[in-house]
Amino acid sequence: MSVLAVDGIGIAFGGLVAVDGVGFTVAAGEVLSIIGPNGAGTTTLFNLVTGLYRPQRGTVALDGKPVTGLPPHLLARRGLARTFQNLQIFFRMTALENVMVGCHLSERSPLLADLLGLPVTRRQDRTTRDRAMAILERVGLAAEAATPAGSLPYGVLKRLEIARALAAEPRALLLDEPAAGCNAVETEAVDTLICEVARTGVAVVLIEHDMKLVMRISDRILVLAQGRRLAEGRPREVRDDPAVIAAYLGDHGRAEADRAHG
Repeated sequence: MSVLAVDGIGIAFGGLVAVDGVGFTVAAGEVLSIIGPNGAGTTTLFNLVTGLYRPQRGTVALDGKPVTGLPPHLLARRGLARTFQNLQIFFRMTALENVMVGCHLSERSPLLADLLGLPVTRRQDRTTRDRAMAILERVGLAAEAATPAGSLPYGVLKRLEIARALAAEPRALLLDEPAAGCNAVETEAVDTLICEVARTGVAVVLIEHDMKLVMRISDRILVLAQGRRLAEGRPREVRDDPAVIAAYLGDHGRAEADRAHG
């Protein structure tokens, strides 16, 4: 059974149809990439799936249960987490504190205990700190735990945002351009991390314009154009699709895809 299933989802803003009847599924441990030219509707699609926008049509299901239109915090509790194209990091917090913020969904101490600083709260804080530290180790950022986020390089911040999303223990993880702005070394680190996350059984969906990364790590690729599904298939199938080449890849993108996928 699919972890995440989107069927016929759509939204229009005024007279402009931004996403028009798009659907996809992603299973546990699978990496699905969603690509398309600027204005294709990829980020709008993510916003519909993750509750930032309410769909005007279509459905979203998580582990077979309907979640269409639920707000982001309830979706996160049910196992759907995401990152954003523009970093949503607390720059004055340390790397560890940023990840601890992501752990709050699993905290169980009552509000009154928090306000009074009771032992149960102190125990919860220690547990949260230990969990956050383990996640930083998992993403290769343990050495940066005490460093203010504002002092970290951009590529490290990209991994930190993924770490914070992982702190919610998601069943499905949506990544919006996780390698955007990264150099080759930073992109490789993101590439490795995404593959490791998928191997743990998390369903991963990403929007990305780096075709070499997309071709390396994707099990399937969904291509959007003008808010509609243009093509879907295995990386080789998408790379060789004339409609995709004409609408998005072009000669340069096709060459990049060739180098990544052989």
